Amino acid sequence: MVRFAAVAVLVLVAVAAIVAAVLGPWGWIIAAVLLVPPAAVAVYDLIQRRHSILRNYPALGHMRFLLEDVRPEIQQYFIERNFDGRPFDRDTRSLIYERAKGTAAELSYGTERDIDRAGYEYLVHSTAPVENPPEPFRVRIGGPDCTQPYDMALLNVSSMSFGALSGNALRALNNGAKKGGFAHETGEGGLTPYHLGGADVVWEIGSGYFGTRTDDGHFDPDQFAEKTADDRVKAVNIKLSQGAKPGVGGVLPAAKVSAEIARYRGVPQGEKCVSPAAHSAFSTPRELIRFVARLRELSGGKPVGFKLCVGSRTDVLAICKAMLAEQLTPDFIVVDGAEGGTAAAPLEYEDHVGLPLTDGLMTVHNALVGTGLRDRITIGASGKVASGNDIVKRLIQGADYTNAARAMMMAVGCIQSQRCHTNHCPVGVATQDPRRARALDVGDKSERVYRFQEATVSQAMRIMASMGVDDHSQLNPHMLRKRLSATEQSSYAEIFEWLDNGILLSDPPASWRSDWERADADSFRP
Repeated sequence: MVRFAAVAVLVLVAVAAIVAAVLGPWGWIIAAVLLVPPAAVAVYDLIQRRHSILRNYPALGHMRFLLEDVRPEIQQYFIERNFDGRPFDRDTRSLIYERAKGTAAELSYGTERDIDRAGYEYLVHSTAPVENPPEPFRVRIGGPDCTQPYDMALLNVSSMSFGALSGNALRALNNGAKKGGFAHETGEGGLTPYHLGGADVVWEIGSGYFGTRTDDGHFDPDQFAEKTADDRVKAVNIKLSQGAKPGVGGVLPAAKVSAEIARYRGVPQGEKCVSPAAHSAFSTPRELIRFVARLRELSGGKPVGFKLCVGSRTDVLAICKAMLAEQLTPDFIVVDGAEGGTAAAPLEYEDHVGLPLTDGLMTVHNALVGTGLRDRITIGASGKVASGNDIVKRLIQGADYTNAARAMMMAVGCIQSQRCHTNHCPVGVATQDPRRARALDVGDKSERVYRFQEATVSQAMRIMASMGVDDHSQLNPHMLRKRLSATEQSSYAEIFEWLDNGILLSDPPASWRSDWERADADSFRP
């Protein structure tokens, strides 16, 4: 190292002497201005102990960190192909942007996707397609105990809190939802003015009970009753878990906990805001169902349901047993996929915990059918819904409607920089930095949200008409097929098991029997 430093100094001196000889009296000054800073950096690199690469390659080693910093942009703009980017490929992102802007969003010259690869899925069109219905389908949310049912659109804004998103982004989402007549779910960060701009609101309540909590962090029924009396609140969703980090609870990085957020949530400013992993209002399936009924009563009969990322099929069946035992049901269940979302989460949870949406959705649907409860409960699906075919596919797999978060973020300008957790969102969507958030024009982005949702639902309706379907209840698993190998493809009806109505109550099939027997209405324990 000493020899290296000596050589480096000699090289710098030689360069300075050459510059001085060429430029005359001012040469030494110019040489000093140009060479002293990198020399100082090199000396510091030699003596610092944090980075080994800088000690071995002083000054030059910084190139590694520079290239590492710009790697995501190089990957996205110059290397990835149209169809293989993650989490959303370029074709999907471009589709969202074009529909949000109101342009054609059409391609020519055929698909770029490998339709012969195993796992490729396609929808089955009809030889006798039907005409598009004059209006998009809507889904009635509200079971037998609900006195204020709500008609849900096929695609709605999924859960995103003020804190995860900027106030301007939420205003744009809410204004777009208001114009398009679809619902805007709040996320667990509380019912804020940014969610109450006039759209139909689904208030999500997490384990932190933000916006309806006592001083010690427990559920406050009085606050809840007061806020749900607002006509803009159409339904209430209890968050059990979410796809990005099931079993962890919510996390808002300290950098995002501004004075305003702290006021809405009732937490200290500038400190990381963590929701508990589990609810304090209930701890068993039976208590959950009773809590649902309690919220429905406090809200004056509005629809109340819960959201979860499915982990154990036994847990889902335990909840079903609790419904049967109590003779009470939620009005809806939202199934969130482990594909993740806008939330900040450890990599281990994003990549390795929870069921993907396809498996979780079919698990919940089959559990409700098998226990004879499906006709009382509506199912929503949330997880990478971005196009018309996504909506149709989820309806076939068991959902009645869908929610989208990241696609809606892209409609308001998100460029998938994946910096949502840093407070450095370059387009002002997922940040609490006022300077960054001001770049988002609420009026323009509101129109984009409206146009994206309208165009996407319109395409879903068009696809269903091409499949010969004039009501979404006619969709069935035979209409979605998956390629299993280069020479074999089958429908979802053939690949997966679909339970008959009430079968778990009379004669559970062998594949479900052990889970059904283990399920306990009074315990979530494995």
